[in-house]
Amino acid sequence: MAGYEQKDNSGVLFKNDKQGNEKRPDYTGNIMVNGTEMWLSAWIKEGAKGKYMSLSCQSKDKKEAAPEKAEKVKINPEKPFDDFDSDSIPF
Repeated sequence: MAGYEQKDNSGVLFKNDKQGNEKRPDYTGNIMVNGTEMWLSAWIKEGAKGKYMSLSCQSKDKKEAAPEKAEKVKINPEKPFDDFDSDSIPF
């Protein structure tokens, strides 16, 4: 959309093509909350009071940086993390 500017604390959803995967959201879009752009997903659900939308949002930075599931890393507080070998430092 040329010339469209996302306003703070607002968003937009579009019907999603699920491509045969029922776990995919029914609607996808984006939302800006306090200046942070986020992906927005919505699923149509049926409850005791009728139909409703279940929503989920995720930081655009987070999704772009790690599209696959992140591997869980156990941190030992007794031993600090050291991601380089001191022998490989040239000075």
